Amino acid sequence: MTDFTPLREATTAPVLTPGDSGYATELLSNNRFWQHTPEAVVAVTSVDDIAAVVRFAAEHTLPIRVLATGHGDESAITDGIVISTKHLLGVTVNPEAKTATFSAGTTWADIVAAADAHHLAAITGAAPGIGAVGYLLGGGIGPLVRSHGISSDYLTSLTLVTADADIVTADAATNPDLFWALRGGKGGFGVVTEATIRLVELPALYAGNIMFAEEHIEAVLRGWVDYTATAPASVSTSVAIMRFPPLPELPPFLSGKTLIALRFAFPGGADEGAALVAPLRALAPSVVDSVRPMGPMDVPSIHEDPTDPAPSTGVGGLLSSVDHDFATALLGLVGAGEDIALVSVELRHLGAAAAVDVPEGSAAGGRIGAFTYYAVGILAEPEHVPTVKAACAELVTTLGPWLSPQTMVNMTTTAYLDPVEFAEAWPPAIFDRLATLRVEYDPTRVFPYAPV
Repeated sequence: MTDFTPLREATTAPVLTPGDSGYATELLSNNRFWQHTPEAVVAVTSVDDIAAVVRFAAEHTLPIRVLATGHGDESAITDGIVISTKHLLGVTVNPEAKTATFSAGTTWADIVAAADAHHLAAITGAAPGIGAVGYLLGGGIGPLVRSHGISSDYLTSLTLVTADADIVTADAATNPDLFWALRGGKGGFGVVTEATIRLVELPALYAGNIMFAEEHIEAVLRGWVDYTATAPASVSTSVAIMRFPPLPELPPFLSGKTLIALRFAFPGGADEGAALVAPLRALAPSVVDSVRPMGPMDVPSIHEDPTDPAPSTGVGGLLSSVDHDFATALLGLVGAGEDIALVSVELRHLGAAAAVDVPEGSAAGGRIGAFTYYAVGILAEPEHVPTVKAACAELVTTLGPWLSPQTMVNMTTTAYLDPVEFAEAWPPAIFDRLATLRVEYDPTRVFPYAPV
């Protein structure tokens, strides 16, 4: 067992080991199924704390993993040191430069609020409570993905602690190869402590969520498939077939019900937006229709994703296309009247701005995908794992003819464990360059990110 006394003496941050008060709380993940039990977790509050942890880990040959909100957890951490960044908070907006600089533990909700105070908007993810840094390192597909592109394209600078405990900047002029890698290459390069993103003006937004009852799932799904074939590049949409458990805290129209939700986002005025969404509204009578004029503060709420932690697992990836044969196959598995251990199966329309890389290039994968898919099952008890995993596997098999040969690392769930799936998260040339840079920046694998 490692003696952490020297680390405690080298930093003012709490160094917690099993049995210490606060150890389990510090390791809580948004995915409550996974119980992390590393040798130690360090609740860092400064860049110097992180550098001290990296030096100690390198000297003692201990792997380091980083935990913020834990939205991407798909396995338990049982060794080494976890650096918890949830206490590294803060956002500073430069309204003249139209940028936001934020610390590693900051969530999108705080960034959006800070930007909104200056009448600016961040190109965020779909969940306000997710950690912005982890999301951005993997690319990021948000509610405005077709009109504004992949979220990591808005990164302008990052600060990180590398494997040799150096504190470095990565931007277009300083360490440009590292900057390229961090915009979509995910982990294995160091611990990001701070990031700066470009903000945008969003003077008008017409967006929201329309829900339809179970008997309309087929009509809505097929109608959405047709709609995406000619949708303008300014419109981002997605659909999700959802099975809500019978819980008293849910409203009656959701509790115990199966519905299909259709999400719509258009960065423009209400009149044009209403005309663009009209064909979707006409697909069937709605249960809920929240599509309306919104402000930048509302962007992370467009999808109305759940915000509470839950024990879950899922599967996701990219699709090359969808058509009515695809709809028939999917409906046969998760449509009206079907019984499957998945609470949500979501499809998002890509293309348009998402397919275009930044001029200087980035490591973000998935630009060839036309759609994403992501399915989630709840693991209320350990015995639910085989059933949910089987449902995930059946979904992948069903979608086989439409799967893209490449995916995006944020859309996968087991890429960190499976070398084949990991390699498919980027085009081959990008994957090879990332592998070279990981060896260059972390030759002793202090950060054991890649499963190779």
